[in-house]
Amino acid sequence: MASKKTRQCDEDCSDDPVQLDTILGQLGGFGRHQLITLCMLALVYSTNSMYIVNYVFAVEDVSYRCKVPECESGGSFSVPWLNASSLDSFEVAVKECHRSPPLNGRCTHFNQTELMRCDEWVYEVPDSFVAEFGLACQDWKPPLVGTIHSLGCLIGQIIQGQISDRFGRKTAAVFSGTMGAVLGLSKSFASSFWVYLALEGLEATIGDALSPMFMLSIEIVDKQRAVLYQMILLNFYTIGQIVMSFVAWAVPYWRNFLRVIYAPTLLIITYSFFLDESIRWLFSKGQKERAIRLIEKIAKRNNVQIDRNMINKLEYTDEKTSSKADRKLLLKTFKSQIMMRRFLVCLVWWFTITLINYGMMISSVLINGNKYLNFALLIMMDIPSNIFYWLALSKYKRKIPLMGSFVMGGIFCISQPFVPKDLAWMGLALFMLFEMLATFSYNIVYMYTSELFPTYTRNSMHSICSAIGRVGSLIAPQTPLLMTYWSGLPALLFGLSSLVSGALTIFMPETACTQLPDTVREAEALGRKTNKKRSQMHFDQTEQMLKAS
Repeated sequence: MASKKTRQCDEDCSDDPVQLDTILGQLGGFGRHQLITLCMLALVYSTNSMYIVNYVFAVEDVSYRCKVPECESGGSFSVPWLNASSLDSFEVAVKECHRSPPLNGRCTHFNQTELMRCDEWVYEVPDSFVAEFGLACQDWKPPLVGTIHSLGCLIGQIIQGQISDRFGRKTAAVFSGTMGAVLGLSKSFASSFWVYLALEGLEATIGDALSPMFMLSIEIVDKQRAVLYQMILLNFYTIGQIVMSFVAWAVPYWRNFLRVIYAPTLLIITYSFFLDESIRWLFSKGQKERAIRLIEKIAKRNNVQIDRNMINKLEYTDEKTSSKADRKLLLKTFKSQIMMRRFLVCLVWWFTITLINYGMMISSVLINGNKYLNFALLIMMDIPSNIFYWLALSKYKRKIPLMGSFVMGGIFCISQPFVPKDLAWMGLALFMLFEMLATFSYNIVYMYTSELFPTYTRNSMHSICSAIGRVGSLIAPQTPLLMTYWSGLPALLFGLSSLVSGALTIFMPETACTQLPDTVREAEALGRKTNKKRSQMHFDQTEQMLKAS
């Protein structure tokens, strides 16, 4: 008991500055405050995962045939004379754009020498997206929804990063989450294809709350618990997509499907009253008194004691007292050669993970069988990947697991096209292993990127990397076209890009046992021996204090 009091006195009486991670560690990782916040974040993670790919089910591909007035009886899609009336060939789905006129009233024979362009169609699913907006023989329009969504996300990531870094994580999250719900529900009432497309683009641009919520999630706890928090939230993200596939199965009408998945996010508007701002962001903006009040509020809610002297000795960066050169914070980050090199490597990472993950997701609904089950089964592979992510990063830090997943995934993917056709199970096994490693890489890159840049530009830099990297998601829908040259070309592209990313990871610093940098100078020091020693001492001290408490 005496030694504990002596140690506490030494800590309180010391003139050494106190790191924010020390205070966050003492506030606890799973107190009442953190659990309430975790539940609010979980709603955003689980619903946001539905919004980025719901077009896969809402804008589903359906078959259609020409309407032949002389032969119609009841408007059924399946008719015995379909093949006789058309000269078009149908390999998978029926998509008829031309027809021949019937030679008799019973429609048993058609004039195959005369070809007419259809002006009316009968759809296999009459209330589908394609049918309601009359998109027959306009096959370029449905994929445009996914392309516009990706473009919107690209622009939105940059906008959301700026809003989050300037006005706060909470403000950005509540605004974008509410707008996402409103615009998503508005899509279900769209009167035309172009109105729907405009709403899709707007939703992707200003309605994505995941980026500011992610920043909030890694800043509400100390660095040692951040990975565990992400593992929990990533599993909610995965569960959201699994639930979405079964909702689409149970509610096939696309308008009702959208209403069911978007309605829950109207709750995000209430976060204005219940969600707290990031303490780290408040300190980075010079709002010391507000940050201290929040620390005291959390301590009271969690029923823990935080010494006021320790709070007063907190080391933080006050942006308001910075020099004129420091006011252009984003520009200052880019002016650093070290930051610029890391930024370029991050772009390659993000391009690779978006290309691979979106490419795999698109492939899942093209596999023979029940598309809802196929999608759900593929996404379920993310759960063990998320758990492995937590275990690997807890033991092996960041750099080695990321490098290993990129290299191993690249080898699996390049090997898959060369598997003999009579060993189809082996090809499928390599496909599933690559999916697990791709998700594993995605999770690490999301965390790793946020730890490389300073607090006052963290969300902006993370968002810019994500936005530019999303060029991969724009290319992904086109990768099946490469199969016309060689069936294994898409897999080869995925594998080579994965190997390149793994090689570039060698040049990145380890960030696991370091504090989140608040300034460009601190970010540049990542990976240096002096910074490693200082950070390790801090982490050892924090761990001892947590055990003592």
